[in-house]
Amino acid sequence: MRKTAQDDLKKLIKESIREVLREERLGLCEIMIPRVSKKEMSEIHSKLGSPADYRKDDFTDMTDWVKG
Repeated sequence: MRKTAQDDLKKLIKESIREVLREERLGLCEIMIPRVSKKEMSEIHSKLGSPADYRKDDFTDMTDWVKG
């Protein structure tokens, strides 16, 4: 089957929309993540430690949930 200019345009539009949605989703994530002061961050580290201190199986990989 031959690819037409219309097919190319549809593909370009789809890719552009995906890119915009990805950017908007990242922007939404940024505004939803609470900001913490250095003092708060220090308290968090003293109570919970660093991610490097935990075993790998203490984490859940949620990468597939946010892949676009």
